[in-house]
Amino acid sequence: MNESDETALWIDHPTALMEIKAAFEAYERALLANDTAALGAFFWSDPRVLRFGPTENLYGPEAIASYRAARDVSDLARRLENTRITTFGPDLGVANTEYVRLKSGKRGRQTQVWARLPEGWRIVSAHVSLLD
Repeated sequence: MNESDETALWIDHPTALMEIKAAFEAYERALLANDTAALGAFFWSDPRVLRFGPTENLYGPEAIASYRAARDVSDLARRLENTRITTFGPDLGVANTEYVRLKSGKRGRQTQVWARLPEGWRIVSAHVSLLD
């Protein structure tokens, strides 16, 4: 498929795939370093952004930032498994991964919806859950 085919959606657009992968990896580095300023910058700065977590539903960038500032950081180190990134055209993609916390052994899942906005790639919706 090429970009001129307006009737079909270009799944795994190569440029978008590469860019979201780089943004996802940068987000992971910021998460492990607990760089709250960098983490906040990865999210869309709009009241419609949301992040659902294991124990919290966060609506808007202020709620996400407040959560980051107050959360327990004693078990941040983690190993990612089965990471999958899929793009839908040149401006939208989804990153899914499983993770294992290195200290506690807790297993979880994470989904991020990334959109190319005027300010760059941003997470517009995120969901994190823990497995029993």
